[in-house]
Amino acid sequence: MNFTELLNNVKATPPLIHNITNYVTVNDCANILLAIGAAPIMADDIEEVEEITTICSALNINIGTLNTRTIKSMIYAGIKSNELNHPVILDPVGAGASKLRTQTTKELLNKINFTVIRGNISEIKTLAMGSNTTLGVDANELDTVTDDNLEETITFLKSYSQKTKSIIAITGAIDIIASEHKAIVVRNGHPEMSKVTGTGCMLSALITALVAANPKDTLHATATAIISMGLCGELGYESVIANNTGNSSYRNYIIDEIYKLTPDSLHKGARYEIR
Repeated sequence: MNFTELLNNVKATPPLIHNITNYVTVNDCANILLAIGAAPIMADDIEEVEEITTICSALNINIGTLNTRTIKSMIYAGIKSNELNHPVILDPVGAGASKLRTQTTKELLNKINFTVIRGNISEIKTLAMGSNTTLGVDANELDTVTDDNLEETITFLKSYSQKTKSIIAITGAIDIIASEHKAIVVRNGHPEMSKVTGTGCMLSALITALVAANPKDTLHATATAIISMGLCGELGYESVIANNTGNSSYRNYIIDEIYKLTPDSLHKGARYEIR
């Protein structure tokens, strides 16, 4: 992957990212977009979402704090983005945990063409197969991706990519980013990232920025965002240990490392393979 081009394209023409996202982590999403070189705007009122979408480069939809008021806003913004050929990213947080989340995600998939769908393995299985193994917003341990079931999971994701015409990305101990014909397996990250609320939400915002800046290479743009987040999680945890701090500081260290990230450091620290 050409990390230099993929990262520099974000800073060369900073994309304005429209976020209809999780209220719990909205500030973190805004800050990580600024850290990578993009610009955030948060707008979810039905009266302005289409207008806001027209001035943006891409749309990030995250159902983490789903409510009936914003469902139409997501649909209107998504349809408008499709009309404008803007990338649209879906983070189906907790799909399978409730009927509202599951039904809303299915409605979004029926009405909007998504460039990237990113979630944990249980959320993606819910979308693809109707299984219901999600535990709140976390993946079920029974769904965990391991080296033993890696090839099977890759085959499943490629098939779902073919069906949806979207890049499918699952994140966990092992991350997989798949198109219909190609998969990238990523092994960056740190287990302590799960103790920081919003790392997944921040990642989806990051993916949106990379894809917006690299619309002709969405697979590698998505992988670059995921590798970057994982590597910065590793580097940030080194600061946690060095400074004897905790998970609140860890969140800030991750954002700091994204801000300091260079193509060279990403190239040296990236751990991935093509399948």
